[in-house]
Amino acid sequence: MPGRRRDGGFVTVEAAISLGALTAVLAMLMAGIGALSGHIRCLDAAREAARLTAAGQPGAAEAVVQTIAPHGAKLALRRSGDGITAEVTTDALAGFLPGIHLGGAAFAIAEPGTDPTDQPASAPSPATQSSHAPAIPPSDEEGGPT
Repeated sequence: MPGRRRDGGFVTVEAAISLGALTAVLAMLMAGIGALSGHIRCLDAAREAARLTAAGQPGAAEAVVQTIAPHGAKLALRRSGDGITAEVTTDALAGFLPGIHLGGAAFAIAEPGTDPTDQPASAPSPATQSSHAPAIPPSDEEGGPT
C-alpha cells in the first residue's frame, strides 16, 4: 500500500520497555509498603513492651515482641529514673531493601509498687534477647554503664 509507513515491531518494543518499567516501579512500591508495615509493627511491639515492663512484666514484654514485631526483631530495655524505654529493631527487609533497618521506640512510666527491673521467670529466646546484666540497665545519668 502506498503511503503507509512500516512501523512493524516498534509498538512491541515500546510495550515491552513500558512493562519492564512498570514492573520495577511496582516492585519498589511493594518494598516500600513492606518497610512501612514493618516499621509500624516495631512501633506497636515497642509500645506494648514498654507498657508491660512498666507494669513489672518484662518477660511478657519479650513474648509480645516475638508475637507482634517482624521475625528476628530484638528488644532493648533502658531505665531512666521511673521511666522505661523499649526499643525494637530488626533487619527483616534485608533481602528486599539492603541497608534498611527498621525500628521503633516507646516510653512508659513505671507503675507505683512495681519493680520494672525484675528478671522474667523464663529465659528469653535468642531472637529477642537483649543484654540482661541487670534486666534494665540504668541510663548514664543514674551512674549506669557508659
